[in-house]
Amino acid sequence: MAGENRGANRRFRSVLLAGTGLGILQAHSAYADDQKTDATADRGSVQEVYVLGERDSYKGEISSLSKLTTPVQDTPQSIATVTQQVMEDRAVTDFNEALRNVPGITIGAGEFRSLGNSPTIRGFSARTDMFLDGIRDYGDYFRDPFNLEGIEVLEGPSGILFGRGSTGGVIEQATKLPKLQEAISGILTGGTDDTRRATIDVNEPISALGAGTALRVNAMGIKAQVTDRDVVADSRWGFAPSLSFGMGTPTRVTLAYFHQYNDDIPDYGLPYFGITPAAVSQDNFYGFRSDYMRTRTDIASFKVDHDFSDSITLENQLRYASYGRDFRFSEPLIATTIPLTTPLSAVNVTRNDNEGKSVDTMLWDQFFGTMRFQTGDIHNTAVVGIEGGHEKAAPIFYNFSGVPTTPLLDPNENQAFTGSEYPRYQTHLSADSVAPFIMNTATLGNWQAILGVRWDRFDLDYNDVNYSTTKPGVVTTTDHIPHIDEDFSYRAALSYKITPHGNAYFSFGTSFDPSAEDLSLISSSRSFSLNNANLDPEKNKTFELGTKWDLLQEKLILSGSIFRLEKDNARVPDPTNPVLNILAGSQQVDGGEVRAEGNLTASWQVLAGYTYLDSKVTETAKGAAPVGAPLMNTPKHAFSAWTTYRLGERLEFGGGGRFVSSQYTQNVPPIKTVPGFWDFDAMAKYAITTRIAAQLNVKNLFNRYYYDQLHFFHVVPGEGRTLLVSISATY
Repeated sequence: MAGENRGANRRFRSVLLAGTGLGILQAHSAYADDQKTDATADRGSVQEVYVLGERDSYKGEISSLSKLTTPVQDTPQSIATVTQQVMEDRAVTDFNEALRNVPGITIGAGEFRSLGNSPTIRGFSARTDMFLDGIRDYGDYFRDPFNLEGIEVLEGPSGILFGRGSTGGVIEQATKLPKLQEAISGILTGGTDDTRRATIDVNEPISALGAGTALRVNAMGIKAQVTDRDVVADSRWGFAPSLSFGMGTPTRVTLAYFHQYNDDIPDYGLPYFGITPAAVSQDNFYGFRSDYMRTRTDIASFKVDHDFSDSITLENQLRYASYGRDFRFSEPLIATTIPLTTPLSAVNVTRNDNEGKSVDTMLWDQFFGTMRFQTGDIHNTAVVGIEGGHEKAAPIFYNFSGVPTTPLLDPNENQAFTGSEYPRYQTHLSADSVAPFIMNTATLGNWQAILGVRWDRFDLDYNDVNYSTTKPGVVTTTDHIPHIDEDFSYRAALSYKITPHGNAYFSFGTSFDPSAEDLSLISSSRSFSLNNANLDPEKNKTFELGTKWDLLQEKLILSGSIFRLEKDNARVPDPTNPVLNILAGSQQVDGGEVRAEGNLTASWQVLAGYTYLDSKVTETAKGAAPVGAPLMNTPKHAFSAWTTYRLGERLEFGGGGRFVSSQYTQNVPPIKTVPGFWDFDAMAKYAITTRIAAQLNVKNLFNRYYYDQLHFFHVVPGEGRTLLVSISATY
């Protein structure tokens, strides 16, 4: 019987693989081992194992970043991991949802040229600090986790690993790549928010192409609305094939391609009335049904690893990425001239409609070697390499006149869009980068020291055309701004192994933020001003004292840290020239965090964390946030917890909560804030057979009305109570 089952599984896979392409491109999920030993087969007895999820799957043990040569538990830096199993248990359908498992992250609403995922880490924007398998994933698009094994958040400046940016930290996405086992799994999901989602994950060894060769295909399709957010809709699909050769051999080659297409009705949320969000219904939508945001993401990677010996490994990854955008959105605004005593029924909302399109591209190569050697009693692991490439962005933006207003209390999204379009701004930016780096980890007894240095050269050529706002199509100004930033990043850390399962560490790291960090010199999406042109980079450094413990027979990681993050040379307005900025400010974040990931018992898994952030401006200039003002989108207290418990072999249930304290959304007068909130979710899962399980998720269990994505001109409420039902199958 076991042999027949295996044969049936193989036939099932072959049928699906034969029909790959558009027929099965709807992908995702986890693996289960379907192999029984020959001895078990000979005895004619097959033990039933109900697949609800992977054991020990909430614990992040090994980083996907090969530049990090020690396990997560021994790496002297705060690293928060969100595994694939966590995302599946929580029925995560978008990237922002996954990031909410990390309390040090808040989500910005984004605007105009920065529509897409817009996280903030430890008080600083990380919109351009998202990486995919170690290389920057710059694009402005809403990411879907269907092709991710997990997400790692490395907190604190990490310029030595990633180059420009990483002020508060970076987000590393580890993609699903081929493995040696044959496996197939899929998930179908439906929900009260009209969610229709399908994913599939197929992995197939191909012995005909040589030992260690396998093909993996992940795909996804989703259409969904957002509970209590009228009109807003998500529609996207994607597929990600990858082919690996030589797995398990000294030379390994992987070719991977990723494609995702989004066609959404974007959510610009609610306007402010005075210094707080307008007190209106959660489901009010102030745009038009014809609003759109379409993005196309294509990423092709070619990676080669070669082990010369147990001591020397070389790795090279070449990537080409193209990010296309085409959008028109409606931002709701209430004129500041309207008295706050005006009845809400008499207030009209201005629709600030903007349109744009762009194709941004990147060609990047990353090459480094890992060398292990001994000097006396000191064991060394050195990572030496160089990376760099060419990046290009060429957006064009349009404004509109004559767009009809709409009532604040009862907006009309069914109005015909009648605005008159005119070109506003067109840019062309190209940047060439190169960065050699070296980092060594030295171990002597219970002590471990890390020293690293990296030099980055960021060579920018910026051109723009500025059009008249009163005479459509008439060019008013043009700019040509070449600029070169050259800077060093450093890292130093010292850790001590207190016991085989616990350590304490102190680390120091730096990074820098060029003015064109996000491949643009535009400092205001409203005036298209270039206040930061020709400024040197901002400088960042962090000091962190922490400890990590691997407990309960290495099933649970507990970690904690206290830290200080300082930004020097912060950009502030020039008191003598309001159209320019100067580097005369500084900002500081003092904080601490604790985190638990893994198993409390064989049946009980947990992922929990708390972060405290005391942020403030420490130096300033006239027109900027005053000294002592908190940083924007930086809650003082943030807590997140999720836990599941397996009851018997078939049933599993779980739940969790999230608390975010009040936040400043504008820290210059007029000061704007939003209140804190609690949010709770719940889950139950039942194994129908050994291969098929049903799962129910309830999000926002108590239907709280809260502000989830923040901006100083608009806020986006969180979704209302949502029920999702999923059927998963694993073969």
